[in-house]
Amino acid sequence: MVAEKITIEPVTRIEGHAKVTIHMNDAGGVDHAYFHVNEFRGFEKFCEGRMYFEMPQITPRICGICPVSHHLASAKAGDILMGAKPPRPANLLRELMHMGQIIQSHGMHFFELAGPDLILGFDADPAIRNVVGLIGADPALTVKAVELRKFGQDIIYQVGGRRIHPNFAVPGGVNRALNVEKRDHMLAGLDQAIETTQIGLKLIKDWASANIEDIEKFAVFHTGYMGLVTPENGLELYDGNVRLVGREGKELECFDAQDYLDVISEHVENWSYLKFPYYKKMGWPDGVYRVGPLGRLNTIDHIDTPLAQAEFEVYRQLDGGQPVFQTLYYHYARLIETLFAIERARELLEDPDILGTDILNTHRDPKEMAVGVIEAPRGTLFHQYWVNPHGQLERVNLIVSTGHNNWAMSEAVDSVAKTYVKGPEVQEGMLNRVEAAIRAYDPCLSCSTHAIGQMPITIDVLDAGGKITQTLQRD
Repeated sequence: MVAEKITIEPVTRIEGHAKVTIHMNDAGGVDHAYFHVNEFRGFEKFCEGRMYFEMPQITPRICGICPVSHHLASAKAGDILMGAKPPRPANLLRELMHMGQIIQSHGMHFFELAGPDLILGFDADPAIRNVVGLIGADPALTVKAVELRKFGQDIIYQVGGRRIHPNFAVPGGVNRALNVEKRDHMLAGLDQAIETTQIGLKLIKDWASANIEDIEKFAVFHTGYMGLVTPENGLELYDGNVRLVGREGKELECFDAQDYLDVISEHVENWSYLKFPYYKKMGWPDGVYRVGPLGRLNTIDHIDTPLAQAEFEVYRQLDGGQPVFQTLYYHYARLIETLFAIERARELLEDPDILGTDILNTHRDPKEMAVGVIEAPRGTLFHQYWVNPHGQLERVNLIVSTGHNNWAMSEAVDSVAKTYVKGPEVQEGMLNRVEAAIRAYDPCLSCSTHAIGQMPITIDVLDAGGKITQTLQRD
């Protein structure tokens, strides 16, 4: 058999533009598979010269999927640069908006993006392996899934006045208070959101039980893990110190986000625009780690809301109390976080201070550098700004969630390709499993490279001479 190279470009059901190249050997197996992020990163550079207080409106334009994460991380950096800690009502409102972001993003990913693989199957006809196919398979569940995302989006709207690119958080606080009517409107939707999330949890647990053989060979590898934590090492998505644990779950570092460059460095490969972060003390590649739902649940010791904690206790027993490392369990972890975000939204809405009008601190104690950090749906997000005495940005550094997971996604692609892709005739379902390895991380490649991608896909199989021997196309 003649050695071939398979190209998957772009990868589908993710946000942004990437491709996968699979290099076959003469025996019909895979020598190596590469995950290429081929959008150019330029957002940091063209922010230079802007005023720091403009950044909460500029950076959300990186992405229409998780603009709230960039909005809030930027505002938090602005708080430090201005030297103005937001009043408690402002922090409650910011966190509430962030819970809406988590609910809408996680809900959409599990049901609409990963759901077609889990509910319809990896080998289902690609013409129906999408949300339209889900409607045909289970219309009632699909409606509930859409409503869950709508609920998350509505929280963002009620708090910030827009569902996408809100103009709400400003350095020192927020620019509008919440009234009773909007609070009660959001409270009314919580029970249905919990019900839908619990349906999703049953679905993923039933699927995992029926597909445990695949779970145990689908991109299985050990790494470190990173995420924000409460002072008691509980799940924290809005604020807190950054905790980094090793492969066995033991703490390596717990540090203030302002010091992240003392802990994390970035490696570069010539086949991707996206860098590879790692833990400095362990070096490259021993210091690689994962973020996002699976990474966060491996970083914490408990969850402070009752329903999510009960699910977390079950989840952590998947590997006998050790860190859960199988890639497909990202989907399970994602729903546990969704449940937490809904419960946390209830706590915030029932806090009397959520209706407070003390929402902006106008104090000034300027700083020259600041780091804003938040747990975006996909993982830890750092915004670092350096300013001159006039408040103009001299330098910007962003390490986004998808960047942290770059090594893990690349390893997952290679592992899954070697496990499932067999020649001489490469089936579409084999290639979909490779894409599913990337989708498990729910990457936002526009965030990681700050560019706009496309979704149609053409897969060409080429022999060693460059001749196309097989073509698969998707709309």
